[in-house]
Parts: sequence; C-alpha cells; structure tokens
Amino acid sequence: MNCTTIAAISTPHAEGGIAVIRISGEKALKIADKIFRTASGKLPSEMKGYTCAYGHSVKGDEIIDEGVLTVFRGPKSYTGEDIAEISCHGGIYVSRGTLRAAIEAGAIPAEAGEFTKRAFLNGKKSLTEAEAVMDIISADSERELKFARSMQEGAVFRRIRSITDKIVTVLGALAAWSDYPEDDIPEVEPEALKASLEDIKQELLETIRTGDYGRIIKEGVSAVIIGRPNVGKSTLFNLLSGCERSIVTDIAGTTRDVVEERIRLGDVTLRLWDTAGLRETEDVIEKIGVNIAKERLERADLVLAVFDGTEPLSDEDRELLERLPGKRTIAVINKLDRISENDLRESLGCKFERCIGMSAKEGTGLEELHEAIEDMFYKGEVTPEMGILANERQLGCARAAEGLIEEAIEALEMGINLDAVTVLLDDAADNLMSLTGERASEKVVEEVFSRFCVGK
Repeated sequence: MNCTTIAAISTPHAEGGIAVIRISGEKALKIADKIFRTASGKLPSEMKGYTCAYGHSVKGDEIIDEGVLTVFRGPKSYTGEDIAEISCHGGIYVSRGTLRAAIEAGAIPAEAGEFTKRAFLNGKKSLTEAEAVMDIISADSERELKFARSMQEGAVFRRIRSITDKIVTVLGALAAWSDYPEDDIPEVEPEALKASLEDIKQELLETIRTGDYGRIIKEGVSAVIIGRPNVGKSTLFNLLSGCERSIVTDIAGTTRDVVEERIRLGDVTLRLWDTAGLRETEDVIEKIGVNIAKERLERADLVLAVFDGTEPLSDEDRELLERLPGKRTIAVINKLDRISENDLRESLGCKFERCIGMSAKEGTGLEELHEAIEDMFYKGEVTPEMGILANERQLGCARAAEGLIEEAIEALEMGINLDAVTVLLDDAADNLMSLTGERASEKVVEEVFSRFCVGK
C-alpha cells in the first residue's frame, strides 16, 4: 500500500449543486480529523467504514462550508486504502478551499488517474477494468455504457485470461517433458502441439477482430458521403447534421474541402464527412478536394454513395462504382420526390445489398437510412459479455501475441527445436499478461493512467 496520502476534487471544476473532495491513503482519516468537524463531535478516524456524518469543513478555526463526510476503510474501498470523501456545496471557491485545507493538513495533490491507479496497484481492479472507468465516464450512449460496464466487470480480462491459460498449459507440457526426461511423461507430439497453437491463434484472431467494433462503439462510425457533383451530397449532410453545415447551390463543385460533423442517429454515432464531388476538373483547389474525397473513401467504415435518381449513370458514377466493392456501402438514390418508387433501382443500374431511396431536400427516407446503418453495424453479433478490445494498447498486445503464436507454428513446421517454440510462447503469454496488467511494466501503467482525469 502506498504510504502517501493524496487528495483531489473528484467532481467537475465548475459551479454545481455539490462537489466531492476525495482523500485516500494511510493518513486519510487523520487528515479528515483536522479539516472536518462532525456535528456529533465524533472524530472521522473513529467512524466505521461506509458511514456518513454531517458537519463542517474547516481550516483551523475557520469554517469553510457545511457538508457530509463519508468514510471508507481499506481494503473495502475503491482504492483499497482508507478514504474520506467530503461532499460540500458545489462552488469553485468552496471546493478548492476544502482541498487546500486537506493539502495543508498533510495530503499531496493527486495526479491524473491516481485513485484508480491505486485501485489497480492494490489488486482491486485489473488493468482492463481500470481502463473501463474512463470509458464509463465518457460514454454518450446506452450501447457504449453497456460495453464499458462489461469491461469494468471483467469481460475482457476473462477472455484474455482464458487464452493465456491455454498457452500456459502448453508451456507446462513442454516444460515437464523437457525437464524430467527420466520420468514417464508422454513426449510432446509436434502435430498435437501445432493443433493446440492453431486453436489459440484462432481465438486471438477472433479477439483482435472485436477491436474494430470496440473502436466504433467508442468513437462512432466514420462515414463518408460521396458521389459526383450536384447529386445532393451536401443537402444530405445538412439533413443528417440537423443544421446548415455545408453550402448548397446548383453550381457544380461548390464543396471543395471535407466538412466533418459528429452526429447522432438514435443510438448510432456517426463521424460524418461531406466531400467534394468526384469528377475530372482543371480547377487546382477543387482537384485537391477530389483527391481528399478519394482518400476518405478508402479510410471510412461506411460509404454513403449518393446517386441522382432523375438522371442516367454518368462516367463519374461508374468510376465510383468501381471503387466500392469490398466496402460497407449504402447506396442513396436521391431526389425521390421527382421519381417513382418503381424506377428507383433501375435508375441506378446496379445492385447493392442496401439501397435507400431518399429526398434529402424534403427530408424523406431518413428513418430507413438510420435502420440500414443500425443493421449494418449493430446487429447484436457482438455482445458486451463477450469482452471486446477497447483501445490501441489492448489491440497492440493481442496482435503481438498472435504474431508470436504464428511464429511458433512456423517454427514447428520447419522442425526447429522445441526450446525456440517455448521462448515464443513465453513472450506471447507475457504480452497477454501485459494486456490485463498482470505483468504490465511501470511505463505501460503510467501511460494508461495519464489519460485519466484528476480526481479519478
């Protein structure tokens, strides 16, 4: 347990109904004795865990504010240490004054994420569970909150630990056969070993694939609206944004740069890009915009390919169609207010898995587009209980482990001795233990908690 005692304001630094000053560490309750007077006269250090007392925060003989003190005793606390939390009025001056009193009484200011870091170091949370704390704080949808909560409850830890255990089992068999040759231990058969490693590799690949879903859950779907000039891209962008973000005119080439907006469609978050119309042009600035549009098309999770339903396919339309195979695409046939439903697909001249008829100008077809996006990205194939990788650090560890398992399989196929295979499997297990925090280096731990806010 850390011998220093830390303190911070754990609520936003702004005016509000209430502010919470958290003190954690070996001397937390003794510091509370100095800065909080209970109405009953009982010292905070005499209070039982999970109890509260009304009173006043003080600095010497001066009363700062009235409030409520809550005591948590380690190890049954958030950090695993003794904690005193003072809830006072949510004024900036009042909360800072109470924090200042705690520091003058012997606490030191907490660093970013230090309370949760101590929870990790004291065995209260795995590293993945600790990372989920910030995901819960930043969640802005029910789906995002569910996945963050499942991560905090250990879904990722259990998934990775299961794979690690299988690697350790293989390592145990290799060690037993290698270290005790005189005992009656069955020889490790390369084919059986390879089959075990293939199964582990497959589990790792399936786990790595959840990373894309994890990114989309946290950051939203990166979606690009693309098409030739004057098909209604900017009108669709404005409809989805709910405001006039892109300039709309009848003049081809009006949009020359990428306009970006983060929007919500029900429980779906889109990081939406409006782009320049795809066409050959001699205008230097417009040409740059067209090239940027093509780059965004390659990077996007979702392509909203917009076509004008009142006109036959142009050369620019056909060029766009050649770029779409293999991409998650929704074909949006615009200007439905000027064509019939029966002419819809025929006007496009090709088939898409998802084809939506809209009038971006009139605002029709938006609900159908929303449902198509929901169906494409949130079918329920990935559930919170499965445990998904939530950030690049976790993905990096899993990819490194998968690469080492692949190297071990190749070593077996080449007939390299089993000692080399053992080293590779050891490294793979270390990467997975780094992912969960069981063997995380101090540098990794510092990097994880540096992204936290002060007070958490």
